[in-house]
Order: sequence, then C-alpha cells, then structure tokens
Amino acid sequence: MEFLIIMLSATVGLALAGRAAPVFGLVDRPDARKIHTGHIPLVGGISLWIAMSSLHVLQPNWLLHQEIFLLCTLMLLVVGSLDDRFNLPVLPRLIVQAIAAVLMIREGLGLWTLGEIIPGYVVTLGALCWLITLIAMWASINAFNMIDGIDGLLGTVSSVTFGALGWLFYVHGNDGAWQWCLALMLALIPYLIANLGLIGGSKRKVFMGDAGSTVIGFVVIWFLIIATQSEDAVIDAATALWLIALPLGDMCAVSLRRLLSGNSPFRPDRGHIHHILMKCGFSSRQTLLILLIATLILAFIGILFDKTGVAEWLSLMIFLLVFSGWLRFSIRVYHR
Repeated sequence: MEFLIIMLSATVGLALAGRAAPVFGLVDRPDARKIHTGHIPLVGGISLWIAMSSLHVLQPNWLLHQEIFLLCTLMLLVVGSLDDRFNLPVLPRLIVQAIAAVLMIREGLGLWTLGEIIPGYVVTLGALCWLITLIAMWASINAFNMIDGIDGLLGTVSSVTFGALGWLFYVHGNDGAWQWCLALMLALIPYLIANLGLIGGSKRKVFMGDAGSTVIGFVVIWFLIIATQSEDAVIDAATALWLIALPLGDMCAVSLRRLLSGNSPFRPDRGHIHHILMKCGFSSRQTLLILLIATLILAFIGILFDKTGVAEWLSLMIFLLVFSGWLRFSIRVYHR
C-alpha cells in the first residue's frame, strides 16, 4: 500500500508542480547549450521530495535519522529551486550543502574510514571525516547534476544506483533501507514517463533541474554512507564506487580534462559522456540505452565483488584502471 501511495503522490506532485512552474518562472529555456523546444518545467525534484515526505508520514521508522534526512533534502530542494529560478552564485549553494553535511555527521553518518584500500591496513580519517564527507557530498551532487544532460539519463542512472543499493540492503537484512530504495525508484517513474515524453509527448515534458539533481546526489551519498559506514553497514567503501561509477567517472574525467586544458573545472562544455557518444553518431535514445547498460554492468561488478569477497584494495585498483581507460578515451574523442 505504501508503494502505491508513493507513486500516486509523485504523480500528483509532478502534475501540480508542472502547472505552477510557469507562474513562478521555474522553467528551463532553450539556449546555445540547452537544445529543446519551449519552456520546460523544472519540477522533477519537487515531485521526488513530495513522494519522500509521503513515505516519511507512512513509515517514520524505516530509515535511520529520517527527520534530519528530510530536513536536509528540503533545504537542498529550496536552494536548488532558487538556483533554477535566479541562477544563484556558487557560495549560497555550497553553504547549504555544508550545513547538510554537518547535520548528517552530527547524526553519526560520515565517512569515518576509507576501508582497506591499502593491503592489510584500514585507512581511518579521524577529524578529517568532516572535510572528506563534505567533499564526498559535493562530488555526489555534482556528479548527478552533470549526468543530467539528455532525457531519461539522470532518472535511469539514479534508479540503477538505488536498485543496486536496495538489493544489497535486502540480502544483508536491512529491511527499512531496501524498502526506501524501492520507494525512490517508484517515485522516479512518473518523472521518467514525463521526461521521456512517453505520455503526452512534449506537452507534458518536465526536467529535474538543479534542485532535483542536488536532492538525488544527496540522497545517494546518504544511503552510500549508511551502506558503508553506519552500524548497519553492508558493503565496503570501494564497492560503493561501482554503484555510482558512471556519473562519478564522468564528473572526474570532465573536470580533469578541463584543468589539463587550462580551464575552470566548472566551465560548461559539451564533453560529457553523453555528448561524446552522440558525437560518435548515436542518437539520444541510443545513448541513453548504452549508458543504462553500462551503469547496470558497473553496478553488477560492484555487487559481484561484494558477493565473492574480492579484497577492497583490489576492487579499488580495478575501478581506477577502468576510470583511467575512460579518461584516455574521452580526451581522445573530445579533441577529434
């Protein structure tokens, strides 16, 4: 019953927010970088937050520190929506993200250890936990923001991440967490249907906007920390990297390439993984399918390594090899 209500609340929230968005100027207008037709409502994040709030009312004890979790997502949703509307400078967004990180760590959820990334030695962070947790949150938020470049990509990639996490929580007996992950996947379905134009075509099209990608990035890091660092930890820290490998790898490759070219890592360009595939001749839908399959394969590798007990340091080394291969390929194709 809870899951049906989640989908209904997400659907109703999406419809109502989509109608109200033009009144408040919460729409995406086409420009040199944004190639689409018309003013598209930026309300996917609002729909997701309404669904999460509904789940909190129905099942307030399914997730650790659920009240703080909803408070943090609300703060990020508000500042993200203001950014979508008024194009805020970076500082206000960073301040709110830092506040969210502090609230999370005060609840005991932080990156206290990086695991056994050196053979025979577990790397603990101590007081550095505060800084590293903030950096991890920033990285997750930006990674999922940057991957939101073509229809359906953010929704499908994040759904795979939530699905993989849900499976890992399920097999390790964390009932509340896996049910939350399932609810998040269901809450994204109405957005994906509208974003891909599966019902109503372009007339009902919506985007996530920075508000939505910020909330998703935060939710992902919250659940990854529960999965790797909390008393209910179910996987190694290195395994978590495989579950967000595609958006994380894309963000790192794009930022590093920009730095090597003498540009700011925040300077927009058309060098993301979806741009590169489309430059190779694939259509938007073909690119979406390719990246969905790639995300599924990478998540499967992480789950397989976890199930077979592959050493954490070895998992990390393989991950870095895959990343370095992608970096070389992306730089080569981008400069063609």
